[in-house]
Amino acid sequence: MANITFITTDGTSTTVSGNSGSVMELARDHSIEGILGNCGGVCSCATCHVHVAPEDVRKTGEASEIERDMLELDDNADEYSRLCCQIVVSDAIDGVVLRVAE
Repeated sequence: MANITFITTDGTSTTVSGNSGSVMELARDHSIEGILGNCGGVCSCATCHVHVAPEDVRKTGEASEIERDMLELDDNADEYSRLCCQIVVSDAIDGVVLRVAE
């Protein structure tokens, strides 16, 4: 079971738990503000953009080339940006902190 903390744009911190699916699905299931997932998780809209805490990048891994291409279209992207539809919920990401992008 992975515990994932989301920090929304208003500074609200919410920790949710899950053991399968994508982080985007988990966020939507728990009504995390700012995570829309309009494309349903196929890496084509960037409405699930998050910033991974620098110390947690090793847990989530780097963005794929397709993911990086999509993030290039977002003015708020930085080196810690990920689309959470592309992060799999697993024990490996337990404790990760994600800041929801503007």
